[in-house]
Amino acid sequence: MASRQAMQRFLKNTGAGITFEMLQIMSCLWQEQGISQQILAERVAKDKACLTNLMQNLERKGYVYRTEDPADRRNKLVYLTDKGEAFHQWLAPQLELYYQRLQRELGLEQLKLTEKLLKDLQHVLETY
Repeated sequence: MASRQAMQRFLKNTGAGITFEMLQIMSCLWQEQGISQQILAERVAKDKACLTNLMQNLERKGYVYRTEDPADRRNKLVYLTDKGEAFHQWLAPQLELYYQRLQRELGLEQLKLTEKLLKDLQHVLETY
């Protein structure tokens, strides 16, 4: 929760105009576009209703668009717009500074250990 709150403060201070949850979705799309809303919901651990609301907000901002999946018309595939790509280019250097500060405060080894422990915990919880 503290991590989420810190990121929310960061987004507010930078004037990003998005929430932590929107950033989660954008981050997924910065790594892989054209994924279904279902996969996106699983990756950000949101239910369908919540994800739909977040997607609508991101569409209103002009950052994403959805199209029918040609393989299954019931599914929507999600893509970044040019504006969404530009937002990424604007925010990425600021996020880098955010993570550099964490590294300075905690040290690289502590961060790596924390990341490993969190991934291990996630794996255990997902297979519980």
